[in-house]
Amino acid sequence: MISRRKIFPTSSWAAGCRLLFPVAFQGPSASISQLPSVQTPKSLPEPYRTLACPSFCRPGLHSPANRFEASIKGVSKVCRFSSQALDGLPVFRTVDVPLAQTGEGIAECELLKWFVKEGEEVEEFQPICEVQSDKATIEITSRYKGKVSRLLYVPGDIVKVGETLLKLLVDEFEEGTPVSGLTEEHLAKPELVDSQLDKSKGVGVLSTPAVRNLAKQYDIDINDVHGTGTDGRILKDDILQYAVKKGIIEEQRVSSAPSPKEQLVESENYPNAQDEVRWSYEDKKVQLRGYQRAMVKSMTISAKVPHFHYVEEINCDGLVELKACFQENTTEPDVKHTFLPLLIKSLSMAMSKYPMVNSCFNEESFEVTLKGSHNIGIAMATPNGLVVPNIKSVQSLSVLEITKELSRLQRLAMDNKLSPVDVSGGTITLSNIGAIGGKFGSPLLNLPEVAIIAMGRIKKVPQITEDGDVYPASIMTINIGADHRVLDGATVSKFCNEWKRFIENPDLLILHMR
Repeated sequence: MISRRKIFPTSSWAAGCRLLFPVAFQGPSASISQLPSVQTPKSLPEPYRTLACPSFCRPGLHSPANRFEASIKGVSKVCRFSSQALDGLPVFRTVDVPLAQTGEGIAECELLKWFVKEGEEVEEFQPICEVQSDKATIEITSRYKGKVSRLLYVPGDIVKVGETLLKLLVDEFEEGTPVSGLTEEHLAKPELVDSQLDKSKGVGVLSTPAVRNLAKQYDIDINDVHGTGTDGRILKDDILQYAVKKGIIEEQRVSSAPSPKEQLVESENYPNAQDEVRWSYEDKKVQLRGYQRAMVKSMTISAKVPHFHYVEEINCDGLVELKACFQENTTEPDVKHTFLPLLIKSLSMAMSKYPMVNSCFNEESFEVTLKGSHNIGIAMATPNGLVVPNIKSVQSLSVLEITKELSRLQRLAMDNKLSPVDVSGGTITLSNIGAIGGKFGSPLLNLPEVAIIAMGRIKKVPQITEDGDVYPASIMTINIGADHRVLDGATVSKFCNEWKRFIENPDLLILHMR
């Protein structure tokens, strides 16, 4: 059964046309043997051949309307066209979509998951996959509109920057583009010609592929949904609420949807506490990925640097009272005040007096760069490993602003959504081991920084005055790890004393705060 698609141009055939036809070419009193300069590359599979036709203007090849008919064996299409009609016919070519540079110094990433499948249509700037570098998790978007031809990696693979992630079939007919550039893969799928007629949905709408799939599941036009996310981004809850409003689903079903934290736990496939524990005595190899892989590299390098550690105990009674005062008098109930923002702000004020602590060292040029901004990194334990996002320009932020930024970074870290900006540019690191329960730690540097501080938990311990009286005090033990190539013991000691003075006398924070 042969169907027909007809194109009737008004102009005559032009010279130098290059057409893709099967072996059987039919026309008014014309055959393949009559066509001049026929080129049939052997690399193309039967029944396809590339015919270069310099001219159709010769005796025996004329037709009243310059129309020729091609019957393509194995394809249910018959086309009638002239050379001018080629301008409207799509030509497909394969483009490689590589892993772009995701950040300074990043050489490879782990592929976490695909958002697309082979044979699926892809819009320009649509997320196609999610990768994790040594520093952050990033969504890779497509630069082209087309159809996925082949996925070259599977989740869990390590992909080097610049390597091809997938191959995309792109409809891009350009004047002068030779048909010989087509591959066998293109020719084996002629049905792709009509795929571009599909209507694209959700163009210009900010949403993730999962949200668009949810809208498609409920037969909802995503353009009709009002987004409540950042910059109008449509969230999963927006789709569900719209479905309730239209009577597609019941409200009870929406309320029973799992939260992101519940989904995170489920995705880890942790055993139920009530399930029977089965002990396994077999060895098991675990491939380190993501943040753990980054920690292997960074700590191996850091261990080669000569460290100097300085330990001190700090009385935090005044800090405890100030934190309680903040919580009692807060005008934002959703904001939870903790000790850490106060420690971060006081640390920044101490670094202003000792800028050498807020620096980085280049061992090749023997240069120390004193950083202008206090970008204080906070070590965070996540389900995916240890990560150190940093709060930018702490010297210019209030305690409340630091509290909100810290909360944002903690939320993104737990959801594995930190951006490269969040984890780059740090100038000093705080490791709050006290939040887990430790009293003392000996941290390794987060290069190229020259200082890192481990803070133990604040604990009530008995203290003795010079008169012999005993009283309870809230004591925190800190351990400052320093690059001994840059910082000497005297500098670290003076810096620690300045920081200790602000913590033990929090009123000075107000006096010196800018």
